[in-house]
Amino acid sequence: MTWTSAVWKKAAGAPDLPLVAAAVLSFFAVIEASAPAGRLPADLFTVLVLAVFSTAPLALVRGHLLVSAVVICASVLLAMLAVGHPAWSATVAMVVVLALVGVRCSTRTAVGFAVPFAVYALWAGGRGLPLGLLCAAVAALAAGNWRRAGREARRRTAADWAYADTVLEHAARGERARIARELHDIVAHHLSMLSVQAETARLTTRGMPPEGAARLLAIGGTARLALTEMRRLLGVLREDVPAADTVVERAPQPGLHQLVELVDEARETAAGAVRLTVRGHVVALDPGVELTAYRIVQEALTNARRHAPGVGVDIELAYGERELSVTVRDGGPGCTEASGGHGLLGMRERAAAAGGTLRTGSGPAGGFVVEAVLPAREAVR
Repeated sequence: MTWTSAVWKKAAGAPDLPLVAAAVLSFFAVIEASAPAGRLPADLFTVLVLAVFSTAPLALVRGHLLVSAVVICASVLLAMLAVGHPAWSATVAMVVVLALVGVRCSTRTAVGFAVPFAVYALWAGGRGLPLGLLCAAVAALAAGNWRRAGREARRRTAADWAYADTVLEHAARGERARIARELHDIVAHHLSMLSVQAETARLTTRGMPPEGAARLLAIGGTARLALTEMRRLLGVLREDVPAADTVVERAPQPGLHQLVELVDEARETAAGAVRLTVRGHVVALDPGVELTAYRIVQEALTNARRHAPGVGVDIELAYGERELSVTVRDGGPGCTEASGGHGLLGMRERAAAAGGTLRTGSGPAGGFVVEAVLPAREAVR
């Protein structure tokens, strides 16, 4: 900001500036109207009244700008008709009030104030003082309008930057949420399986040397520690704290055709039975829907292995005309959702992102049930 702009802003913000300007201009207008000798009393009274009405309303520009502008402009034009020229102080007041009209009002309003001066200039022949008065009015209105346009452009630029920052922030939050879901669904599943396999091998292998049992115990402890650290990282990602550099997953995303492998893997690592039931006419669905269904089943199996180890798990896929129903039910004692983990939250977010719904809770005959209903959008071939 230049020093002239700072001075102008400070002066414009002074509460008594319009009143002082109106008083000074009115004083000089009255002196100028009274100076010529030989005028009749009636003419002198008319000139004095027009001089006052063309300057004094400047004191009301802050609260009644349009009224002040109309009175001042009308008085200036009447002075032109009555005596042939207005007082120079009245011209100054007219320029100031029209500049304020250009700043505060719309372009249509500014054009409306310029029309009477244009009509008078054409009526007077388009030359001399009427033409100069028209040029002064148009210049004042244009200067005010230019200042208003610049201010609005700066405001729009600031608003655009704020909107861009908001969009970028929301995109970053969404990306962090996606990374958190992927980390939990993939890494937590494999780390949990590693811990279970290490414990199972240590307890079921006969004749294992003590050193080997100690190593397997250490492997299980390391896997559990890694799970704890990963949950802390997920908490950081979900709290919108800037995350460190991440590695982009470039492997193909799994789908329902890989669900059999997931079930076989779960059967090998868990003591209980894992059953998969498929109902309806099986069709290839949208990859996003299949990935969501796969991740929900994967997370449900991980939760069952963690909270109800050794119990049987039933997985049911029901293909309908418009929806795919995924149900994972275990035979454990049931558990609450207030475990503080991110698995259930991630499943809900995935189901919602795919346009479906998810319900979790205790089953009617005990155990824990995860039911997801996803739209059955067929894959585009």
